[in-house]
Amino acid sequence: MHSLATMSQLVIAAGIFNVWVLRPTMATAYRPNGAANLAEEFRAYGFPDWVRKLTGAAKLSLAALLIVGIWYPSVAAFAGTALGALMLVAIAAHVKVGDSAVKSVPALALLTLCAFVAYANGAS
Repeated sequence: MHSLATMSQLVIAAGIFNVWVLRPTMATAYRPNGAANLAEEFRAYGFPDWVRKLTGAAKLSLAALLIVGIWYPSVAAFAGTALGALMLVAIAAHVKVGDSAVKSVPALALLTLCAFVAYANGAS
């Protein structure tokens, strides 16, 4: 199970890095109401820009902690739990604006992986 948890941690971290560092200005099929980038996405959800910046900093920090957690399981458990909570908020934001369920799939997938990582690394 440890190998699967490690792979999950790497997948989550890579996904967060991809969205927040490599593709923040690119449109995807999962953004709400035709938003073309992360800034427009957060505006569509009704959040001020400081929430986007704080969310990005939190997600990138927690993704880095998932990498550190490869060697320190308690760190991975914390990061998985915290990122999972952020994924719940993301799903709620999609629901708030009336998005189709398909747009919540990435957040749901990451939530599932985060829950597994937290469980596999000993979160209680």
